[in-house]
Amino acid sequence: MRVLLISANTERINMPAPPLGAAMVAAATRSRGHEVELVDLLGAADPAAAGRAAVAAFAPDVVGISIRNIDDQDMAEPIFLLDRAAVVVRACREAGPAPLVLGGAGYSIFPAPALAYLEADYGVAGEGEHAFPALLEALAAGGDPAAVPGVLVRGRGDDGRRLPPAALDELPSPYPDLERCLDLRDPELWVPVQTRRGCPLDCSYCSTPAIEGRSLRTRSPERVADDLARLADAGAERFQFVDNTFNLPPSYAVALCRAIAARGRRLAWRAIVYPFQVSDELVEAMAEAGCREVSIGSESCCDPILTSLNKRFSTADVREVVRRFAAAGITRFGFLMLGVPGETRESVAESLEVADSLGLSVLKITLGVRIYPHTPLARQAVAEGVVAADDDLLQPRFYMAREVEGWVEEAVRARSWATTVWL
Repeated sequence: MRVLLISANTERINMPAPPLGAAMVAAATRSRGHEVELVDLLGAADPAAAGRAAVAAFAPDVVGISIRNIDDQDMAEPIFLLDRAAVVVRACREAGPAPLVLGGAGYSIFPAPALAYLEADYGVAGEGEHAFPALLEALAAGGDPAAVPGVLVRGRGDDGRRLPPAALDELPSPYPDLERCLDLRDPELWVPVQTRRGCPLDCSYCSTPAIEGRSLRTRSPERVADDLARLADAGAERFQFVDNTFNLPPSYAVALCRAIAARGRRLAWRAIVYPFQVSDELVEAMAEAGCREVSIGSESCCDPILTSLNKRFSTADVREVVRRFAAAGITRFGFLMLGVPGETRESVAESLEVADSLGLSVLKITLGVRIYPHTPLARQAVAEGVVAADDDLLQPRFYMAREVEGWVEEAVRARSWATTVWL
């Protein structure tokens, strides 16, 4: 079949996001014998026109549309990004008769509601490398697409079935497709790299299990290092590991860093670190492999609040992790998420004071927490009457602890870090 895959993301929230997920599905679909074209709308002046033109030029049998973001997670003035994706979906519908299939990280959090809202024909929830080609086979054979686990048909709900998670080393490389969308020599580009999927940590607000599952899977360090070496030889200089927890499991992270360093390429990269089980050995290995920046995902600097978020570390752990990366000369980004369940004026003050003492290179602060379905936070929000039990949460809904509501904004304004970015 002729398959057109469109990455509908046009937002540059925090930084431009190349279509890594869509490229992974493109590579997997091509490996099953289909003719595939990948189009990235990130730089399009008119995304709807670009999508319409791509459908007209390629004349696909099926159009897959990747949905990365539902909204911008800004409680003060939320932007519902699905409306922008809807313009692209409508343009593709108008351009030709091919059925439209949704997928992607954002879509997978809200599979049935997003499918209904965007009025596409089908959706692939969760990982798409196996499910999307299986859907194509069902369509070609005249079978029932809903029989494929993970595939939704508009108007027929979501039975919750999903295909088993993919073994990452069995998937083809996404980089040939991704390179067609990127200028590897662009000095502003951070090439995305995924080395593992799944997260068993169960932070109370997190949507990752809906996207990747809870089973932690990794790619071979040797294969990752080979990919980076090939990309570096082609002109790429900076890389961003998109894994939620680069340092877990620690033994894998060390092995990965050593494999990268052994290739002898001059690289610069950054990663997200869970502030727990970060040894001197790991920090040294990261620095030797080219790590220049780490985002330290603490979300709070107050122990009772960390417990309420189901974090597995303490404020003391955060201090020690920051100290180790500082000693290695690695830039440290910190994050605070204020207004979470259990938050008080005292806990906010403590988090701000501790963060102020850490010597972070950049501190990002968000007020309120986006509520995602099927999370402990969502259940608590229903119990407290913050949202209705039948709210599908597709439209942005946020949790803000009542004790600090209306006060926390001024508390943050009263601080004066030169390095603070307030979101």
